[in-house]
Amino acid sequence: MRLPWRRRRAAPLPAYADDGSLPVLGGSADPARSDSAVLAELGLADGAPLLVRHHLTLPAPEAVEQARRLVAEEGYALAAERDGAGWRARASRVEVPSGLVLSRERSRMAGLAQRLGGDVAGWDVCGPDGAAAAPQP
Repeated sequence: MRLPWRRRRAAPLPAYADDGSLPVLGGSADPARSDSAVLAELGLADGAPLLVRHHLTLPAPEAVEQARRLVAEEGYALAAERDGAGWRARASRVEVPSGLVLSRERSRMAGLAQRLGGDVAGWDVCGPDGAAAAPQP
């Protein structure tokens, strides 16, 4: 007998790594576009866990290290590489993307980048083949 007040644990999310092995399903670099609209255009399967990546530009290695510490508190991994005078960084984690989740996280990443003297360059989602539905005619 299952007791009514006992909750089931949510299934664990897959452990996708941001190692280039997953195809990019789509994303947005336009802050004026609705994240919900972008997801709808991508035709992503409802509730599918995907690797979500937020792209940042940061001015110095110290800013990269501070960003790495701060995003790790939220379950993100941060990878960075030198790009001319600054650094390109990518904060990634597995989650079930929705317009609300992406909008909230995009705003948080923009605030973080601004505090560290950088900027946000957009987001994208990656997943295994078949994670995106067939485009609607």
